[in-house]
Order: sequence, then structure tokens, then C-alpha cells
Amino acid sequence: MNDYDALRDYLKKQTAAEFVLSMDAIEELIDAALPRASHRASWWETDRSPQEKMPQREAVRATDYIATRLADGSGVKFRRRR
Repeated sequence: MNDYDALRDYLKKQTAAEFVLSMDAIEELIDAALPRASHRASWWETDRSPQEKMPQREAVRATDYIATRLADGSGVKFRRRR
């Protein structure tokens, strides 16, 4: 089990086409603090460098969602793939 399995499982249960999770909410889900790198947009982009395996990206890729960090860094928007 990796640290982001709980995020993956949460996303798999969602039915909304789009929603936002605050960084605090994500930390609650994974029961751990996010690294400082999580405040960079590139850390969340699921379509960026697919050959580069990163656990948070893999967790989101395993669902029907695409992750995008909010411009102000306060959270992450999850949008259902079309």
C-alpha cells in the first residue's frame, strides 16, 4: 500500500464531474503531511511525463479523474475524464 491509496479509493467513490479538495483535506485522506513539492502544479499534473512514476499521480491515474493544482496552491481540482 502506498501513501496515496486512500486518495485513490476516495476518488473512485466520487460521482461528481468536478470538485476541489483542499490540501488539508488531502492530508486528512492520506493521514500524512503532503511534501512541499505538492504546492507545485507539476507535482499533481496527471498527464505530465507519464513515464515518470510518482505515487500521487499513479493514484489519480487509477481513477476516472485528472488532477490540477489550483492557481493559488490551496487545493487540487479533480475533473472527470471525458
